[in-house]
Order: sequence, then C-alpha cells, then structure tokens
Amino acid sequence: MVSIKRWLKHVLMPPWRWRLAFPNAVLKEIEQAIKQSEHQHSGELRFAVENALAPVWVWRGKSARYRATEVFANLRVWDTEDNSGVLIYVLLADREVHIVADRGIAKRVTQSEWDAIAQTMQTAFKQGDFRHGALEGIEQVTKHLVAHFPAKSDNPNELSDQPVIIN
Repeated sequence: MVSIKRWLKHVLMPPWRWRLAFPNAVLKEIEQAIKQSEHQHSGELRFAVENALAPVWVWRGKSARYRATEVFANLRVWDTEDNSGVLIYVLLADREVHIVADRGIAKRVTQSEWDAIAQTMQTAFKQGDFRHGALEGIEQVTKHLVAHFPAKSDNPNELSDQPVIIN
C-alpha cells in the first residue's frame, strides 16, 4: 500500500534541502571524523546522505532500508579485504538513518546494535542537530570497529572518507 503522505514528502522535498542539514563545514567535519576513525581500526566507514527517493520508487514501496542496501552496494562498501565496511545512510525525506555492515563485521555486531546507533542519530537529527548526530554516530561505529578490527601495521585506506551526497 502506497502512503500518499510519504510520497508527497519525497516529491515536495527541495533538492537543496540537504545543504541545510549538512553544510560544507559539517561535511568536512564528518570527513575528518572518518579519517581519524580509520586510523584506529582496519575497517572502512562511509557516510551517505540522500535527500529524497525518486517518486516512482516511493510509489512502488521502496523502503529507506532497502535503499540503504543498494547504496551500500553502489558505493562498494562490501569491497574491502576484511569485509569490514560500514555504511551510515541518511534519508532526509523519511528522517531515517540506517547502518549497513559488511559480513565480516556483521558476524560480530548485531543489527540491533547498529539500529541503536541509528536511533541515537535520528534523535539528534529530529532536534535539528545534524552535526552532533553524525559525529556521535561515527564515534559509536568506530568503537565497534576498534573492538573487532584493530588497526594493522599496514592499514590502507580502501574507500574514500568523503561523505557522499546522492542527488
């Protein structure tokens, strides 16, 4: 069943809305936080923001969670040596955060633990504090990666640290 209210949120979302939540200064802070995070472990972390889904996708019932798994694949977060990639995906129109982890880290951290981090981020986002929510989420994901994938002497950066804005 299609939710007309959800469909309208996506259709009416201004294409520039993400800039209010994640201005360039915040995006730079997120990138720096990811760089610092990845010095502490051998995992890889990506951060993606999508303003809204295509109206046809919403009409067909595509969920934010499903879209997060698509973005995970499209950004090749799964393509790391230790299968230790983690994606933090933000869909502004639905006001949802989803964390998708590759199989190596998913064996060690339950989905409910990732969902708790996503919920913490969503709470901050609902209060309009996108900077704090994003940085807190990165910090919490980092703790899991440090615990399960400590840094190695040879610790290459396999994926870009730059946040991705999906238009």
